[in-house]
Amino acid sequence: MITTLTPALRARALNKTYGAEDAAVHPLRDLSIEFPAARFTAVMGPSGSGKSTLLHVLAGLDTADDGEVILSSERGETTLTGLNEKQLTRVRRESIGFIFQAYNLVPAMTAEENILLPTNLGGGSVDRTFYEQVIDRLGLADRLKHRPFELSGGQQQRVAVARALVGRPAVIFADEPTGNLDQTTGAEVLGLLRTAVDEFAQTVIMVTHDANAAAQADRTVLLADGRVAGTLESPTAAQLAAALIEAGR
Repeated sequence: MITTLTPALRARALNKTYGAEDAAVHPLRDLSIEFPAARFTAVMGPSGSGKSTLLHVLAGLDTADDGEVILSSERGETTLTGLNEKQLTRVRRESIGFIFQAYNLVPAMTAEENILLPTNLGGGSVDRTFYEQVIDRLGLADRLKHRPFELSGGQQQRVAVARALVGRPAVIFADEPTGNLDQTTGAEVLGLLRTAVDEFAQTVIMVTHDANAAAQADRTVLLADGRVAGTLESPTAAQLAAALIEAGR
């Protein structure tokens, strides 16, 4: 059984290279890191530091050249590296939730159909009590029959958060989740991610360039040149801004 003391995700000696010779880019360089369960971790770094590549490799959306990614869940431990695409697809459906900057909702589907889509694709069933708890907490009860074009940006992102939550994944990845939102709506979405951790004991890993957003996390991992440059526990936005400048030097 996974506990709050167990890392939900571990990466060991990840390396990733794009291109060759003089054109080679190394977004990950022997990078090792652990993400504790039931906590909110932000990942920040200068442009080109490797944060997006790291998220994609951790989530099984991309592969590393070498190294390991180990996911811990109620099903036990799974080493993502080395799985084929069919196996990765199953792991993503069963154990990983995604929240993207662009929402990634299916236009022809209602909010409810979008929320239930990953579970339905995987042939699973939803805990209706938990589902209703999530819907109520996110304030979506009167929006379930609406299609995405009938929802505001904040409402669409709430649907995306609900979609990530209802399957109770081992890890939820958020890729710049406030990037397309105004300040007020962005703060609301960050509050929902906090709720996911504090009330539902979810594990959230968020990539962001925004120090104010990262300040909502329990800790922030700083990347530079494909490596971990430091980790800050419960930092303020000012501390993060200063650390980010230092990491970029």
